[in-house]
Amino acid sequence: MRFLRYRTFYFVISLLVIIPGLIFLILFGLKPSIDFAGGTLLELRFTAPITLSTEQLTEKLGELFVVESVQLSGENQYILKGAEINNDQKNQVLAQLELDSPVEELRFETVGPTLSKELLVKMLTAVALVAVLITLYVWKQFSELKYGICAILAMLHDSLVLLGVFSILGYFYGIEVDVLFVTAVLTTLSFSVHDTIVIYDRIRELRRKNPRVEYETVLDSAVLETMSRSLNNSITIILMLLVLTLLGGESIRLFALALLIGSVTGTYSSAFTAVPLLSLWEDFQVQRKLRLSKHSR
Repeated sequence: MRFLRYRTFYFVISLLVIIPGLIFLILFGLKPSIDFAGGTLLELRFTAPITLSTEQLTEKLGELFVVESVQLSGENQYILKGAEINNDQKNQVLAQLELDSPVEELRFETVGPTLSKELLVKMLTAVALVAVLITLYVWKQFSELKYGICAILAMLHDSLVLLGVFSILGYFYGIEVDVLFVTAVLTTLSFSVHDTIVIYDRIRELRRKNPRVEYETVLDSAVLETMSRSLNNSITIILMLLVLTLLGGESIRLFALALLIGSVTGTYSSAFTAVPLLSLWEDFQVQRKLRLSKHSR
């Protein structure tokens, strides 16, 4: 089966997924959690049913705690997010809410603007460092720069899909990105390059065994021979992450969703982005050699 005959179709599919997300990223960006924006997160459980709204809480708490969002996290459980407060102010907030119904503190997190900015810089540095190191590693292992470049482009493809989806979800549903999301992005990069290296290694073996076979035929054979293993591995991971996304707790649901998206796009990009990019690179090199030979005459 000649997979690479349809490489233009694979690139079109990728663009149809990436472009909408890229537009949202440029126009609206990602919605940062307190990890990156700074502020306070306070999760509470009320012993009696109570209906809360952002407006009612803001009015009730006044200057004690400026509430920006209220999220239901379980039965009679709420996550309040707002301006940065200290431990004493938090105790005053609890005392104020106790007037309506007994309340239990489940979680209290506060991040200052300086720490949040430092954390964001470190995370971006980590992503860039991982990308560079993986490129150098793949280049060294396969002795050709094109393997490293194509692997990193496939990783960029997966990152853009994941970032774009969360930008869209953030705009329409208010979903925020936190440290766990960055962990999911780094895990996605690792998963993507793992699958890609498996296919690249098979390409190297086939080229050694069949040095006279056309390069595109070798690429098709490598994809076909590794497809079954890749799908079997990926499906087991995807099913587990799907269950976690649908049935997991509120604290890990978005993390599982990010990993699920990354696993799906990583499986796709290894065979249908990384390998077609190699084919495109080879075609470019062949055409370049032909032009140079014509000029030399």
